[in-house]
Amino acid sequence: MKEDENRDDGILYSAELRHADGAYLLTINDHRLGEIEAFPVSPKAVKRIPFYLSALRSKLP
Repeated sequence: MKEDENRDDGILYSAELRHADGAYLLTINDHRLGEIEAFPVSPKAVKRIPFYLSALRSKLP
């Protein structure tokens, strides 16, 4: 997919949280710059994700 196509569809960032071999890995894709970063995430942080999503939703109109 071309970089210009990403700009047209409106996606600026996307993220995936994967679980494999007992470990969690967060992958963040910056569609604007075409960069991908991956970070290990602790199980404790994974359990807090619903809280963070709820807080984010409460800020939306």
